[in-house]
Amino acid sequence: MKYTPRQGETNFNVSPSSIWRELFVLLAGLLAILAGLYLVMGLVVDLVAERLSPEFEARLGAAVSPRFHVVGQDDSRQRCLQQLADRIQDRCVHLPYHFKVQLVEDPRINAFALPGGIIMVLTGLLDRVETENELAFILGHEMGHFANRDHLRRMGRTLVLLAVVTIVFGPDSSLNNLVTGAMGLAELGFSRQQETAADQFGLKVLKCFYGNSCGADDFFAKIPKESDPGRFGHYFSSHPENRRRISHLRSLSSSDCRPEILKPLPECIVKGK
Repeated sequence: MKYTPRQGETNFNVSPSSIWRELFVLLAGLLAILAGLYLVMGLVVDLVAERLSPEFEARLGAAVSPRFHVVGQDDSRQRCLQQLADRIQDRCVHLPYHFKVQLVEDPRINAFALPGGIIMVLTGLLDRVETENELAFILGHEMGHFANRDHLRRMGRTLVLLAVVTIVFGPDSSLNNLVTGAMGLAELGFSRQQETAADQFGLKVLKCFYGNSCGADDFFAKIPKESDPGRFGHYFSSHPENRRRISHLRSLSSSDCRPEILKPLPECIVKGK
């Protein structure tokens, strides 16, 4: 009988699994570890945020605020904003901060909270406001972030995210940017919840300060469509869709709102526009 060599049906020296499958399993396991580490550290951030002293917050705010182009303290709009914030705090908001409002030269329509009781208001937002009630709601909304310690949680989670991804993938990795973006989208839902809670706090401020909650939704109705994330885009935004936001505010606001009960903007802000 003639022997004819041939390859066996099974090679026990070579793994039958695919290299791509092994790579996928490896990456999935690494991402699971990364996500778990991020969640654990995020919970730690939440616990620490509840216990940071106002003095430590003030040092954090002092380190961050110089990044922004703040107008001079002699600006009339700056003084008006501070006076309104002081009146609101004295009458309605009892928190361990002395709120300091800073006006930032920036055409974007936004305001945000920094550690230590600092409220940044951009000039682009101030140019859109038409009544004192609108402005009071915006300030009350930002004070709501301080009441819920949102500013510290958001800053802490962002730092945790950057630290974890940088440790695993390195500071200049393209995968670093991909993972940061993906995990950032997951965090946006947390941010939308913060914004809704701050809106409700702003409503309480209006009811306390004016005896009604009229004007709470007026500002959002004027935001340009291009700045609104839209019906589906709000899933990729840190703020709720304007239409839903307005509907929610109106459902909680006073039912007897009329234009004549809204207070006009202070003259010092009107002249500064």
